[in-house]
Amino acid sequence: MNLSAVRTAWNRAAHFASTAISHNLLAVTARAAIAAIFIQSGRTKVTGLLTLTDGTYQLFREEYRLPLVPPEIAAHMAAYAEHFFPLLLILGLFTRGAALALLGMTAVIEIFVYPYAWPTHLSWAAPLLYLIGRGAGKWSLDRLLKLD
Repeated sequence: MNLSAVRTAWNRAAHFASTAISHNLLAVTARAAIAAIFIQSGRTKVTGLLTLTDGTYQLFREEYRLPLVPPEIAAHMAAYAEHFFPLLLILGLFTRGAALALLGMTAVIEIFVYPYAWPTHLSWAAPLLYLIGRGAGKWSLDRLLKLD
């Protein structure tokens, strides 16, 4: 098999993948995947619906130690954000804004909390950047409400 035949076969496979794996499929997958990560993190901070645990306050006081924001306020902001913005992503509502907010959270975590966890944070940033750049896709409230 010569190089031209390999190139042709590769291009056919790439075209098939581009057709079979649409933006809509990528967007709904990105929305669900990143929402799951942040919701799971948010659930570790609360008991019941949205009551913060004592351990959450301790984490923000002792381990996270964010600058400028008191730990009690930062704990509430993080817990609520980790529930609210993923819910918007799941619904595909205000997707670009929700993804931007979670990207901002990711940046704060990377810069101030766990700077050596950049591979994990990069894996969070990738779907968030995709959603900011391309939007929620047609399987979303954004599309239904013509917000995209």
